[in-house]
Amino acid sequence: MSAGRSAEGREVQVPLQQAAPSLIQPLSAAPPIPAPPHRQPNPWPPNEPLTQPGAPAGFLPLHGGFRDHFVEIPEAKYCCEACRLVLCQPRQTECGHRFCQSCISDILSRPSPVCPADMEPLFKDKIFRDVCCHREIMALKVYCRSEAAGCQEQMSLQQIPDHLNVCPFFEVPCPLGKCKERMMRKEIPDHLTWKCKHRESTCDFCMTKMPLTELQGLNQDMRQHDSTFVAEHLRMMATRNCLLENKVEEVKGELMERYKVLPALSSRLSELESQNDELRDKNRQMEQKLATMQKLMSSHSEKLMELELELRSLRMLRDEMESLRGTLENVRTRLSALEQGGRSGSGATHTLASLETQLSRHDDMLSVHEVRLADMDLRFQVLETASYNGTLIWKIRDYKRRKQDAVAGKTLSLYSQPFYTGYFGYKMCARVYLNGDGMGKGTHLSLFFVVMRGEYDALLPWPFKQKVTLMLMDQGPSRKHLGDAFKPDPNSSSFRRPTAEMNIASGCPLFVSQSVLETGSYIKDDTIFIKVTVDTSDLPDP
Repeated sequence: MSAGRSAEGREVQVPLQQAAPSLIQPLSAAPPIPAPPHRQPNPWPPNEPLTQPGAPAGFLPLHGGFRDHFVEIPEAKYCCEACRLVLCQPRQTECGHRFCQSCISDILSRPSPVCPADMEPLFKDKIFRDVCCHREIMALKVYCRSEAAGCQEQMSLQQIPDHLNVCPFFEVPCPLGKCKERMMRKEIPDHLTWKCKHRESTCDFCMTKMPLTELQGLNQDMRQHDSTFVAEHLRMMATRNCLLENKVEEVKGELMERYKVLPALSSRLSELESQNDELRDKNRQMEQKLATMQKLMSSHSEKLMELELELRSLRMLRDEMESLRGTLENVRTRLSALEQGGRSGSGATHTLASLETQLSRHDDMLSVHEVRLADMDLRFQVLETASYNGTLIWKIRDYKRRKQDAVAGKTLSLYSQPFYTGYFGYKMCARVYLNGDGMGKGTHLSLFFVVMRGEYDALLPWPFKQKVTLMLMDQGPSRKHLGDAFKPDPNSSSFRRPTAEMNIASGCPLFVSQSVLETGSYIKDDTIFIKVTVDTSDLPDP
């Protein structure tokens, strides 16, 4: 989650920039002008009430989800179970389904409300804000809401208000207060120059300025003005005619000069169009490569998890090899001593062979015991730190060093010790990226929940359906812990019965921003505490 939220679940709304102010002062009435050509109406009417201070009107739909045109079809998990649109202010039910705030309010207003997805009963106090899902939705790419008018811009959903404040295709009213016409923002200069009934006009003869509506409404004054200044007008017309004749000659000369370079410009234009087509093809290829790289990164993440598990095994084998190497050196030393002593005594050959046989047998037994001892030591370490009540308290020391390792790419993520919902329950652990992962890389701490393969999985119900709460502990006196909760998606492979050592992690790539984490009281003595709680209240005994 980008900025985290308090344990009370309060959200913060950031005020946006207000719409552009009027450009010039209003003028009087004007003569009628031809009606503008037909244009498709703005699908987001600006007469609706503002949803956020300073935001363009109608940014959030009055009811249901977002109707924007998304660049990529949103995943099913981002769609409301009621209206099937992209979630607006998502709420998650106890059964793990998500609804828009207005949709779930409608459902709860009915007698004996039930979830339309699985007909489970709904209770208002067991429905909570899905802040993590909200942030991921607001980061989805969409086309401008003025796409039908010609705008081709793409942006994240949360950037729409800022874009509409400057979009040249967005429909706005005339900046002159008396004019009631609406137009695209880019048409304002042309409207104010030629079409607005209240624009300022100038006499073509004496350059006297007055509102166009006054010129039209005062025909009698105009006739008097013409009769009074007719001589002055004629003189000015003659002067202006001479100037126009001279200007025409100059324009002819310029046109001839430009006509000479027209073939070269035409050739250059064709060349630029060809280059533009090549750039478009390259851009399309780059986008395809980027999509392929993202898929590869996803598969590499899974392989990296497997390599980390193999690396742990290799470290154990390396320690065992070091121990065996020391034992072998001791055996060689003892054999050398026995050989030297055997040369001076009778029957030394027989005794030496017997000792070698005994040493070999003891070495084999010692190797077996060392392997068993190492395995038992590992089991004891896990048992000493394991929890069996569904709650994990994970203490991460040396935060600065581990964060630097993550930034440098040495150790991208850390795994916690396993914990369980009971002595015969689910086996789980947590995984943290101190420098973020996915959308949160470089800006956030990413926290995930992992279901591991346990010894009693055959006796447990699958898929895993228990509510999970992730929390960063505040070590200060205020105890303002940052947390988020989610219900597992029963269709996700992350919560099916594990076939490998552990499933793919699931959680929040935007769990908490690094600025919030490192400026608050969440780090003390270079240590942070992470708490993971799994609801075991409705878990049946195996």
